[in-house]
Amino acid sequence: MGELRLMKGNEALAEAAIRAGMDGYFGYPITPQSEILEYLTREAYNRTQCTVLQAESEIASINMVYGAAGTGARVMTTSSSPGISLMQEGISYIAGAELPCLLVNINRGGPGLGTIQPSQGDYFQSVKGGGHGDYRLIVLAPATVQEMADFVLEGWEMAEKYRNPVLILADGALGQMMEKVELREQQPRGTRPVPDWATVGKTKDRERNVITSLFIKPEEMEQVNLRLQQKYKLIESEITRVEELQTDDADFVIVAYGLSARIGSKVMELLRDEGMKVGLIRPISLWPYPYATVSKAAEHVKGFLSLELNAGQMVEDVRLAVNGRCPVGHYGRMGGIIPSPEEVADVIKKMYSEL
Repeated sequence: MGELRLMKGNEALAEAAIRAGMDGYFGYPITPQSEILEYLTREAYNRTQCTVLQAESEIASINMVYGAAGTGARVMTTSSSPGISLMQEGISYIAGAELPCLLVNINRGGPGLGTIQPSQGDYFQSVKGGGHGDYRLIVLAPATVQEMADFVLEGWEMAEKYRNPVLILADGALGQMMEKVELREQQPRGTRPVPDWATVGKTKDRERNVITSLFIKPEEMEQVNLRLQQKYKLIESEITRVEELQTDDADFVIVAYGLSARIGSKVMELLRDEGMKVGLIRPISLWPYPYATVSKAAEHVKGFLSLELNAGQMVEDVRLAVNGRCPVGHYGRMGGIIPSPEEVADVIKKMYSEL
């Protein structure tokens, strides 16, 4: 059993990064994720001698990640919505160069400068490719502080296996709330083998590597894209992650991720106490999205509600999976307002009565 602590989500994620053998962190403060940078600045170097650097901007930090990832180092950056927007060009470069790294977005309300309160308005940006070109991020959506910590090592392992950036998409509430968390044992730094693709210089036993995302000839660029698409198909077949609660006998299903899934779980309990057979599907990987799970549920349920802290984003993927077989509704609050379970239950009752 690992060490148990009561920790804030942001700090649990930072502690997990240290214990996962992180080599470098490059970031810039922005509410509501600044505790990650603060915690790493205080704790990381003294314990593992890893690099922790506050860059001059989010644009600088993502390009530092690019450079460090190119050496095969285990590196990470974190930010919140406007900061992640500034990183999009660099993220596309990293995806094009097929470099493993960990990105964290503690989502806040927008658009624009918005609010520091929690939101899920960055779903489109995260799963549809917020930058330019045809690329994908592996996107993991924690719903607890425990998952905030667990997804750090798991994310790096996925990134290194597939040579692809991994994004942990949480929100301001998860970053700030405190829960009990079980932490993994410390992994030593410097024990992982240097990948054969890494840019660590030419030696008598090793040829020089060149990492780039620039391919001027269209025929070469097309081949790169075709290879990437094959990799994405492989990822879809191997790591789609989802949790189902009481869907076997359900005739109505809530689909929600992250903080919204915690609300959805309580809504399900309230409505089942009233005799309504309601289930919950929680996508854990937002990409790859669990289309097959939602599609299977659509074979026997009367309707779905996509519960989100936005104006309606993931609902588009729910509708793709359902493919018109039954009604799909959306309910969301914006501006940092978190709906109560009773509020959502009333929405489902009304929708259910109209089916």
